[in-house]
Amino acid sequence: MADILVYIALFIIWGMLFYHIFLMQGGYLHATRFQRKAEKWQANIPYYPSVSILIPAHNEEVVIEDTLEAMSKLNYPLEKLQVLIINDNSSDRTGEICESYAERFPYIQVIHTKPPHGGKGKSAALNNGLEYANGEVICVYDADNTPEADAIYWLVLGLVNDPKAGAVVGKFRVLNATKNLLTRLINIETLTFQWLAQAGRWFWFKLATIPGTNFAVRRSILDQLGGWDEGALSEDTELSFRIYDLGYHIRFFPNAITWEQEPETIKVWWRQRTRWARGNLYVIFKFLFHFFQLKHKRVGLDLIYFMFTYVFFFGGVMISHGLFIVGLFVDLKLSVGFVSYLLLIVGFLLFIVEELLALSFEKDQLTKTNFFVVILMYFTYSQMWLFLVVNAAFIELKRLILKQEVTWYKTKRFKQKDVEDKRTA
Repeated sequence: MADILVYIALFIIWGMLFYHIFLMQGGYLHATRFQRKAEKWQANIPYYPSVSILIPAHNEEVVIEDTLEAMSKLNYPLEKLQVLIINDNSSDRTGEICESYAERFPYIQVIHTKPPHGGKGKSAALNNGLEYANGEVICVYDADNTPEADAIYWLVLGLVNDPKAGAVVGKFRVLNATKNLLTRLINIETLTFQWLAQAGRWFWFKLATIPGTNFAVRRSILDQLGGWDEGALSEDTELSFRIYDLGYHIRFFPNAITWEQEPETIKVWWRQRTRWARGNLYVIFKFLFHFFQLKHKRVGLDLIYFMFTYVFFFGGVMISHGLFIVGLFVDLKLSVGFVSYLLLIVGFLLFIVEELLALSFEKDQLTKTNFFVVILMYFTYSQMWLFLVVNAAFIELKRLILKQEVTWYKTKRFKQKDVEDKRTA
């Protein structure tokens, strides 16, 4: 029985490793070619569509001023621009700070929401903002984001030059990457996800997942879909699947860059990532149970990817870890003992290579410090994700059984100093 479990675990883990090697090749190819596409598009700008930027904000006084300062410096025709801050039932100075910017900049507007419509989470706040939006293109930024001046320009350029793109997603960088060890680990995680998972999936399959921030979507699509799913904790992933089902693709375009703050404590990280994992599990089973009702079955490629990531892969690793721990106390008489250890070592080395390759795509990220952080990451941060996904699955299962209402956890923010210095650190 133990041998069978080992074979199952190794098959799942190595299947995922080979898939990531495949994505790594696509990510590398995309990184070497996307700039040529950008230059071609710059020579062909048929028109500048009107743009509405939605910024949901609940008790964001610590970070909202930096975000609005970035919005005031965007390189996009002002007569075509509308910035809507949804002050979602805030009890701090968020509304006051936003109003001060609205007085200075006519294209910035503030929407104040209160219960029963306000305070229900990000999806509800975005739907409230959508009612006031007048742009042909809808862009979304979190309240802790400081997009670079050309971010909107690049996102819109992608849409007007690619009629089959329902949405264009940009790249996000970690503003507080050097704050402590946790933020360094998160920085490496985000770069790896974008250059391997996002860029690789886009290059090979024309698939990408909308992140929670720094993306543009056609207003006509949101109207057709009825906005965001207010029952989804990962409203971005859920929206991605519905856009696929309309027959559009989602383009990853790393020219559009925003800088965002990441959790600086384990407690905040755990709660935020648990919400992400629960949200992705919700999306997996929502579309899995209705798969045969989908019009465009190509979405199944991404559904399989998410299934393997959050269900099979983590399950396989848990089986492997469990057998290793039991083997310390009981002789399991494994026939593949030596081979399994050899495969684990090779898998570890592949993990290191993939992370370092992703870092090499970004200026000043392939450093000696990050090399040692990547090695540490395998034994710490990656293992934390295992327990987090198991915990998220338990919480989500309990919610379904007890028919509990979905509750939104708002990520705690931290005061940042010298924002421009952080960008170049």
